[in-house]
Amino acid sequence: MNSILIGLSLLAAIILGRKKKINIGIAAIPFAYIVGTFFVKMLPEKVIEGWPLATFFVILGISIFFGFATANGTLEVLANNILYRFRSFPLVLPIIIFLIAVLIAALGAGYYAVMVLMAPMAIIICDKLKINPLIGALAADCGGQVGSNFMIGLNGVVFRNLITSEGYSADLAFSSSISIFVVYFIMTFLIILGLMFFSIHQKRAAGIDDQEEIEFALPKKYTKAQKTNLVLIAIFVVVLLLPPFAHMAFPKSSVISFMNSSINVGLVAILFALISFLLNLSTEKEVLSKIPWGTLLMISGMGMLVNVAINAGTIKILSGWMNHVPSILIPLALCLLASLFNSFGGSFIGVVAPALFPVVASIAHSTGINPILLYTCVAIGGLATGISPFSSGGAMVLGFVKEDFRDEMYKREFYVGLPLCITVAAVTSLIYYAIMG
Repeated sequence: MNSILIGLSLLAAIILGRKKKINIGIAAIPFAYIVGTFFVKMLPEKVIEGWPLATFFVILGISIFFGFATANGTLEVLANNILYRFRSFPLVLPIIIFLIAVLIAALGAGYYAVMVLMAPMAIIICDKLKINPLIGALAADCGGQVGSNFMIGLNGVVFRNLITSEGYSADLAFSSSISIFVVYFIMTFLIILGLMFFSIHQKRAAGIDDQEEIEFALPKKYTKAQKTNLVLIAIFVVVLLLPPFAHMAFPKSSVISFMNSSINVGLVAILFALISFLLNLSTEKEVLSKIPWGTLLMISGMGMLVNVAINAGTIKILSGWMNHVPSILIPLALCLLASLFNSFGGSFIGVVAPALFPVVASIAHSTGINPILLYTCVAIGGLATGISPFSSGGAMVLGFVKEDFRDEMYKREFYVGLPLCITVAAVTSLIYYAIMG
């Protein structure tokens, strides 16, 4: 009974968020309180303890530090400089859009900032090249997601915190985040590449010229502050990634083990943010305005509701259902389940991942299947639905296209992009199981 109430609460929070334009996290907190306290019999203090403090702090820290690069225009100038260098090779521009989106998101801009920066540019480029604008939309959307999956990106940080909260080691969490980043990168890159080859073939069959050079305005030069910001970001990435990689290579070294255990993404980010403030790379007001408060509230509110679900035994019930699925099909089932949950207006980071990652841990323990494999399949399945017109990414794309083309773009997203990405994710999960299982 309690599990049904929690399922209905989750659905109600999502519907309220979508219909009334209320942050899903804020909608989820009252449901967590009512169901947790009056039905699951948790103390109110225990309900509040479900607030994912560690995840909240880490996202806050990296958002403050990387907010400098967004506020002072570093990432925008970087993107424009790269695009300008490839202006004479128009046919590779969608691929370049994808790779730039990966880079910018990995450098901390976040998925939504990348979509605002890259999606309009990608659609315009596709229009000039006379190719399907869905390719440009997918290039920006998938690139932003891939970059966010980077080990120190927003998604990567959330994944690692969710995994360690299930009792797994930081090393396994780090390895899982690498797996998600690499597999989703390869998967989406092949989708964009395949669509490009198909579109080019169609153009040439129709006799359309594809050699026209795309015109870009001469990009601005980096200011002193922007150059300094890029150097700080490079140092930040090295500081965060070197210890875990070194620990994986030399697990018996006490010095490396101490360094690896002493590195906290949020605390290091705050340290670098202080350095950025001291170097006057931007103003406090501009930096703080770049913090994704909506995302933080959504993740935290849903985290409280998921914590109630764990206390109510809902996760064990879901795990029990999955244990009746043949082992070879469990990765595929988790992939498709994540796709289903995330296709119609959910948030993978704020809703689906917190709900399914505990299920993954339980299944891994009971079946012996590699948890890295299962976490990866859940992630690629949920993220594959980012182009859905009901998702924030797909909806943003619809807002960027011309009004008279919006209905057509909706159909291309829903009837082409969404099923294509889910199908490729499902096939990828089977291939990955064959490799890792």
